Amino acid sequence: MKGRGAAVTAGERQNPAVEAFGRWLLRERELRGLAREEVARATKLTPSVIESLESGDASRMPPRAYVVGYLRSYAAAVGLDPDQAVLRWQELEGAPGPEAQARARPGRSRAALVAVLVAALVAALAVLAAARRGAQGAGERSRRPAERGSYSQPDPEAGRP
Repeated sequence: MKGRGAAVTAGERQNPAVEAFGRWLLRERELRGLAREEVARATKLTPSVIESLESGDASRMPPRAYVVGYLRSYAAAVGLDPDQAVLRWQELEGAPGPEAQARARPGRSRAALVAVLVAALVAALAVLAAARRGAQGAGERSRRPAERGSYSQPDPEAGRP
């Protein structure tokens, strides 16, 4: 599975904690008397994916994004708490902690800052354009209607005898 985005490269070492987690999954399945094929049928995962999860061998593990979903399905089929299984794997695997997430935020905040600045610039240009249009039409609006000649006023003397 290395060619399809495996979790580690050939030069990376194995994580003994993840290998122990895989053995724990295998032991839990076997304690419940379930065959790998039964779990595969229940989860719709291939037996090779189940084998890679149970091996804990990082070079055989599916990509990280898939592992969480696979672990949830596996844990539910075996009778384990899916959330606890995923949490345990993330702790052992070395999931990014709050420090890594905090380091990832500045990039997002920069993008948000740029978006806010662009929106403010567009708003300022719109206000400027509206003010210019208003200044040009202000002279026209300040004159009295009779001076503008936009309509004719009725003759006040026309209806008198």
